[in-house]
Amino acid sequence: MVLRVVRFSVFMILFFSCTPAPEKKESSEETEIPNPQQGYVIPELPDSMFFCGKVIHLIDEDIHEKLDRELLVNTFFQSATVQTIKRSNRYFPIIEPILKKHGIPDDFKYLAVIESNLLQAVSPAGAQGFWQFMPTTAKEYGLLISNEVDERLNIEKSTEAACAYLKLAHGELGSWDLAAASYNRGIGGVRQDMKWQGTDNYFDTHMNAETGRYVYRILAVKLIFEDPEYYGYTIKKEELYEPFQTRSVEVKSSIGNLAEWSLAKGINYKILVKLNPWLLTNKLTLKGNTFHLQLPHASMNLKPYQEYLN
Repeated sequence: MVLRVVRFSVFMILFFSCTPAPEKKESSEETEIPNPQQGYVIPELPDSMFFCGKVIHLIDEDIHEKLDRELLVNTFFQSATVQTIKRSNRYFPIIEPILKKHGIPDDFKYLAVIESNLLQAVSPAGAQGFWQFMPTTAKEYGLLISNEVDERLNIEKSTEAACAYLKLAHGELGSWDLAAASYNRGIGGVRQDMKWQGTDNYFDTHMNAETGRYVYRILAVKLIFEDPEYYGYTIKKEELYEPFQTRSVEVKSSIGNLAEWSLAKGINYKILVKLNPWLLTNKLTLKGNTFHLQLPHASMNLKPYQEYLN
């Protein structure tokens, strides 16, 4: 075996010594070395930014590195980030007025982004919806959960509930960044962490890994969504998902078959659930309460597929 290697080595030496070297190309003809970062933007952090009307200084090494991590993760998570930016055009117009009505800073719409990517997400722990409410907390904030409906999946009502929590957390903790952290850690957990460490703000407090990243994730998403082109996301206006144009129908009595009810309204069950994702079954039972179902407005380009075939 060793002998074969020696013979092969001698042959290769002789081969290359006898083979004329290729002519060196002129510099103008040299092939350009591909840039592995071509098409991507390595984000450069600003020295400071605003969150909920408050200046967040980013010069501190620890703060800078933590935000840089979240910015890189979100910037180069292309498929998810592109889809979420597209969805934001549809859902932010629903969320923003509700935040404003309750005096919650507009930046908290980015909290919904990091919680769910503006999807009716379900976590392994059982949290659901844009705002990822757990069942017990949802009921505490007035969201109905039954075999037939789950209002955690109702964007308007779950946003109202999130506002109620954030307003309480801000009153208890005294700042919006701590209120945001408490959405992950809980008001008591944030207060406890600051107490034994002798701190009074999020950025000086050591927290568990998830909460320690939480506010930085919100800040990173805010930077990207406010200037997507800088971070490599050039999305044409016509590529954004349009807000649903709907009309509200008040339901005052139980509906035994929502599929049949939908057909009578000129749509189908698939469209009904798309516009009312909080519906869980094919019936809606009322017990002294009323519901409002969203149906497509005449101007909305959403109708049964069969109509396109006729």
